[in-house]
Amino acid sequence: MKVMKWSVIAMAVAAGTSQLAFASAQSESKGFVDDASLDLLLRNTYWNRDHNNGNHDRKTWAQGFILTFESGFTQGPVGFGVDAYGLLGLRLDGGQDDMFPGGPTDSELPGDWADDLSEAGAAVKMRLSNTTLKYGNQFVNLPVIASDDSRLLPEAFTGTFITSTEIEGLELNAGRFTADSPMGSPARDDNGLKSLDVFGGTYAFTDNLSASLYFSDVEDTYDKKYANINYVMPLAEDQSLTFDFNYYKTDDIEIVADADDNTIWSLSAKYAIGSHAFILAHQRVSGDTGYLYDNGDGGGSIWVANSFLSDFNFKDERSWQASYELDFSGYGVPGLAWKTAYLRGDNIDAAFYGGEGEATEREIFNQVSYTFQNGAAKDLTLRARNSILRTNNPAWNDVNEWRLYAIYPLNIL
Repeated sequence: MKVMKWSVIAMAVAAGTSQLAFASAQSESKGFVDDASLDLLLRNTYWNRDHNNGNHDRKTWAQGFILTFESGFTQGPVGFGVDAYGLLGLRLDGGQDDMFPGGPTDSELPGDWADDLSEAGAAVKMRLSNTTLKYGNQFVNLPVIASDDSRLLPEAFTGTFITSTEIEGLELNAGRFTADSPMGSPARDDNGLKSLDVFGGTYAFTDNLSASLYFSDVEDTYDKKYANINYVMPLAEDQSLTFDFNYYKTDDIEIVADADDNTIWSLSAKYAIGSHAFILAHQRVSGDTGYLYDNGDGGGSIWVANSFLSDFNFKDERSWQASYELDFSGYGVPGLAWKTAYLRGDNIDAAFYGGEGEATEREIFNQVSYTFQNGAAKDLTLRARNSILRTNNPAWNDVNEWRLYAIYPLNIL
């Protein structure tokens, strides 16, 4: 998704300063109320994880309610506002710990999962020109700190976050976060985050070429650097070739014994023609351990090409992907889409995970989704996702998984 040096940001600033200033977002503010929005996302999901090798299966059916309020900014040179959210999850059947607290011990299956989960949070915000500062509870989506939203309810962070778009084409971000509320927990800091400092940005050199560079420091955990280059090459009226390169470098690792650094990178090429897209990708891991995440920087902070059910991020792993996407709108069915992929990883250091020799893994992935375009169910999305994973890695196990979703967004205000 989204190696370079500091010169990338320097080039971006130099290029941006030569452009004419564009409109200030704050000067166009309509006020605290007039620019406010209130949205409710209804998410019903059923998960079925069939584990082999003696591991316990998981079957979870749940209903989630995600309410988000975003005020506008007060008018004037400096604007002020408030953002807030409310989360509610209802367990309809089964249970798993990334959706609900509680759960089984080895001797107490199927376990005593909580029947519901609720959480609320708010943040105050201030805007000057095109720069916004926000403090409080918030969802974050950067490659080195990302709220995981892949289950029932999203992960939230507490801290200070600044976003600036003063130069056209350049977005800069900086922040400090001191708490991490993961999915499946109402606790404000269940992940025990001491502090995370982040800085970086993205610059669009042209409509077809962009680059990103981010740095983060998770206290008593590790430091990270991330880089991305994305280039879209138009070939014809309905054809294009997209290259996407992602790179993570993790240093000063304190949570794995005798480990100091890790590198993971991926390169993908996507050929799109009409309603069809064909993707090839390669990904490699090197260093003292596998790629580490979800230790305070969020379960979504792995922006690499081969992140599916498995992230193919084990020590020394090399992985390949071949996938195909079809948008049925070109065949008279707008809103219907299908993606299929085959991934294979090898060269995994099995000894690092308590095994012997080299381990491998392979995954077959399929996902079909449909969004209603009109009628009473307009904007309702139905999605079915299936993964079949086979591996001899002692740190993982064979899995057959289904994820079914019904997602309905409501705009209240």
